[in-house]
Amino acid sequence: MASFIDRVVLHVSGGTGGHGCVSVHREKFKPLGGPDGGNGGNGGDVILRVDSQTTTLLDYHHAPHRHATNGGPGMGDWRGGKNGETLILPVPEGTVVKLKDGTVLADLVGEGTEYIAAAGGIGGLGNASLSSQKRRAPGFALLGIEGTSSDVVLELKSIADIALVGFPSAGKSSLVAAMSAARPKIADYPFTTLIPNLGVVQAGDVRFTIADVPGLIEGASEGKGLGHNFLRHVERCAALVHVLDCGTLEADRDPLADLAIIEAELEKYSVDMSYAGADGEVVPLNHRPRLIALNKVDLPDGKDMASFVRPDLEARGYRVFEVSATSHEGLRQLGFAMGEIVQAARDTLAAAPPKVQPPVLRPRAVNEKGFTIRREEKNLEPLFRILGEKPVRWVKQTDFTNEEAIGYLADRLAKLGVENELFKQGATPGVMVVIGEDDGVVFDWEPTMMAGAELLAAPRGTDVRFADIGDRPTRGQKRDEQQERKDARAAARAELEAERKAGIWTESVTSRRVAKPLKESALDTENEE
Repeated sequence: MASFIDRVVLHVSGGTGGHGCVSVHREKFKPLGGPDGGNGGNGGDVILRVDSQTTTLLDYHHAPHRHATNGGPGMGDWRGGKNGETLILPVPEGTVVKLKDGTVLADLVGEGTEYIAAAGGIGGLGNASLSSQKRRAPGFALLGIEGTSSDVVLELKSIADIALVGFPSAGKSSLVAAMSAARPKIADYPFTTLIPNLGVVQAGDVRFTIADVPGLIEGASEGKGLGHNFLRHVERCAALVHVLDCGTLEADRDPLADLAIIEAELEKYSVDMSYAGADGEVVPLNHRPRLIALNKVDLPDGKDMASFVRPDLEARGYRVFEVSATSHEGLRQLGFAMGEIVQAARDTLAAAPPKVQPPVLRPRAVNEKGFTIRREEKNLEPLFRILGEKPVRWVKQTDFTNEEAIGYLADRLAKLGVENELFKQGATPGVMVVIGEDDGVVFDWEPTMMAGAELLAAPRGTDVRFADIGDRPTRGQKRDEQQERKDARAAARAELEAERKAGIWTESVTSRRVAKPLKESALDTENEE
């Protein structure tokens, strides 16, 4: 089995940031010397780097899951946690990084070119960094958040100036071996070449690279033979060389028919849009400069066949060369013709203005809040979903086992304007609020949770606003209590109405108050008598 792998799916994830530390400085005569908890370390990144010593993606085929190291937790005495180590993955030159949907993320060309495939998470702040003049001794710290994770597709596209294309057993590998120092596998049966072979050719002062692409056959675009799997390796080439077999023993084949079939297959291949030129257009493979190499002219039948088809090919505008990989006939002329095309392409590229990506400055809008609130409905009840980079990150950093940390989150959200925006959108006390997407944090909104926790006197780690957090009634309990109050008021009104109809009372409260002093004076007169 060939050990050449040119496409893999890589699962990468950055390291998780370390948690912040909660600590109080203590020494002789200073039992409470202030907070001294250090920050957690950042998680490591996963970086893809071009390495000239790497020629295949085989390592990632066997071990596709890669994870960077996590950051260390903070410690007391203002000691920060250790940052996670960056994981560097060497890749061959010409590796293209894509998403599964085909979106190109990076084209790694050039020694040392890097791309951050997964960023590490940031470490949490310790209580020393969270202290202020109003919150002098925080009893909480922020948690570290997880690094990013993604599934990327790595495709190797060889860096070649000239591509040799043709039917199986046309002699492409033999030409590479004859014109360069490369030694590809050569045998007398079809599909000998299972991997692209590269060779370096020196033609005068021009040095260039040629690639031998595994043989194409009719129906390759439909998956026959090796299909189009290896045509990605010639997308960067400046020209194509059609290697036509003039010494074939098959009666139903001839050089002109082979050329027509290969041209049709190249027409069906769509070149990646990431290889657009200076004008923003992509040149298809069959529209690039092409040369014709009539191979195996050392055979008597091959010489006759080459002489027969050459006039027709030249009439179509092709430059035709009669070559032999065995006797090296015509290889020098073919090499110099390749060098001319490569040099012309390099001169054109050098003369073209360099592509400079202008920096895009996007100043923050005056009315930008930094978050959005989307009203939804769940179980026939309203639900408000808060989305935004800051609120989601703050929730991940919050330790929900610490009341003071929850109060700090409430302060941050209120300061950002979340409370006011919920009021504007019609949120009522007890309504369900979610921060984040499907896996977000759900809670019942209480508008009384206003900012100012640093002004509240409470032991470290607690918040008086959450003193009864364990006894807070649920939404169902609140509805039941409200219904009970309604029923009690209705019963009281019904009882009063029944007493009035029975004649138990017919006077108003005011008349009773006026009549009471008169009755008392009459009783006093009777007693005196």
